[in-house]
Amino acid sequence: MLEWNDEPSAVMEAMPSEGAGATGLEEVALGAGRVTVDEKRLINCRADLNQLIPFKYPWAWDKYLTACNNHWMPQEISMASDVAMWQDPRGLSEDERLIIKRSLGYFSTADSLVANNLVLAIYRHLTNPECRQYLLRQAFEEALHTHAYQYVIESLGLDETEVFNTYREVPSVHAKAALSLSFTKALSDPEFSTGTLASDREFLRNLIGFYVITEGIFFYVGFVQILSFGRQNRMVGTAEQFQYILRDESMHLNFGIDVINQIRAENPEIWTAAFEADIRAMIMRGVALEEAYAVDTMPRGVLGLNAAMFRAYLRFIANRRCRQIGMEPVYADARNPFPWMSEAVDLKKEKNFFETRVLEYQSGAALSW
Repeated sequence: MLEWNDEPSAVMEAMPSEGAGATGLEEVALGAGRVTVDEKRLINCRADLNQLIPFKYPWAWDKYLTACNNHWMPQEISMASDVAMWQDPRGLSEDERLIIKRSLGYFSTADSLVANNLVLAIYRHLTNPECRQYLLRQAFEEALHTHAYQYVIESLGLDETEVFNTYREVPSVHAKAALSLSFTKALSDPEFSTGTLASDREFLRNLIGFYVITEGIFFYVGFVQILSFGRQNRMVGTAEQFQYILRDESMHLNFGIDVINQIRAENPEIWTAAFEADIRAMIMRGVALEEAYAVDTMPRGVLGLNAAMFRAYLRFIANRRCRQIGMEPVYADARNPFPWMSEAVDLKKEKNFFETRVLEYQSGAALSW
């Protein structure tokens, strides 16, 4: 700590000279030079991480601003018609009720797992302030999503302890949660740090695990199912909550893809043939678990959907994720049976497909699509 009688030259900057990068907790060095763009890196950066400017990755800042402009709150959405339909014994079939309960059961804890990964693992090791700024916004949005699920669960009068404990009671939900947790464990170890080839590779593997598999594959059966209710003008409040969440998650995924590709570009030695084979196996494992979840939630066809359609769709999604991170597609038999989901995920249409007010809400500046 700087005392009044200390000379500036006596205050040393506690920055590592090699290995792991800065954390943002280093001593403030009086008289140190100003940060330049060239000093910034996504991992293992040794410049002062508390200085947002100058930007090296403007795409991260742009995504942060867009996310702020897309702000929303769950209570803005009326659940009155959903409550009436849920309470009506003839309002929904048992298969339809199972879909809703399974979706709420998975998502209500999945976003908490993602938030924990951001706060306890990724933020520590992603050494760029503009990217950290987006991570802080994303962490808030993950909390907001958990709030939205709780709001739906409470509105429908479901057994909250049953729904939130789904990932410890239902095998298909547990399997997905367990895989997601496995990506966090190594990075959340206080002794873990990037700075070696092996640890940098482990960090990148975690990013792919969460952004590509958890947020990029595991969420999509549930999104299709719940949004299908909305397309039929049923459970429209729940569907609208998921439409907002889908918009946020699409931004999370795009940010993660940008980070993954930038780390790969800055550290090409990380990406080897063996590493790519490992990633391909991870993606295929994720697809298999999501397929099992689709079968579990839809033992029979419902809402014009069936498990076979999801099998094709998940392969389509997996191939798309592979291309997004510079890999060849995994599956040869991929097709998209839900073209309307591509429009919803890509956010290219200004017309909402089930006529809610998602696209009308703005905050701060004009809503960006």
